[in-house]
Amino acid sequence: MKVVYEDNHLIIVNKDPGELSQSDYTKDQSLVEKVKNYLRIKYQKKGNVFLGLVNRLDRPTSGLLIFSKTSKALTRMNKLLKEKKIKKTYLAITENKPKNNKGELIDYLLKNQNKNKSFVVDKTHTKSKKAILSYKLLKSLKNYFLLEIALETGRHHQIRCQLANIGCYIKGDIKYGAKRPNKNKSISLHSKKIEFIHPVSKLNILVEAKPPDESIWLN
Repeated sequence: MKVVYEDNHLIIVNKDPGELSQSDYTKDQSLVEKVKNYLRIKYQKKGNVFLGLVNRLDRPTSGLLIFSKTSKALTRMNKLLKEKKIKKTYLAITENKPKNNKGELIDYLLKNQNKNKSFVVDKTHTKSKKAILSYKLLKSLKNYFLLEIALETGRHHQIRCQLANIGCYIKGDIKYGAKRPNKNKSISLHSKKIEFIHPVSKLNILVEAKPPDESIWLN
């Protein structure tokens, strides 16, 4: 487990691809459980350990996850998240180059619960949710393209769905149109940077996390 920031109120972890953010039907150990165990051992806590998950990442995605160590911090962080005051920056490796080297994508997404997948729909759809992100091309790799993405809204599978809608399928993301899966079942999407005003100290917090130690990210 890679802890990249910790104080009395928050702990931020760099999630590996394949790790669960929180428990699901697979019953595999989640990061919530791992972080609780870490805190229990480090601080010699007995009984239950309070831990609140602030943001979530899809299982095949890597990068920064924020946890609150107190209920007060969790309430305040959730408020920041709702008010879009937590800036989130991602890296994505895509199969195709976007038509423009930078731009903003505004779509309306509809989540299909049965397929665990989101679709771009017309904004008149009653259950659709507005999704906004900005992207820019950082560099061209041998067979792929590296994009930096600033996420304004946090919809289900938002980056995956919106990039697929413009033909920029994320490497390994066969659910959204990629040609082939990655060997470790990951997708090449990484939550690189998070910035926010600390809910208690009121200091500006800027945390960055390195992508997975894989050759494609080192090009």
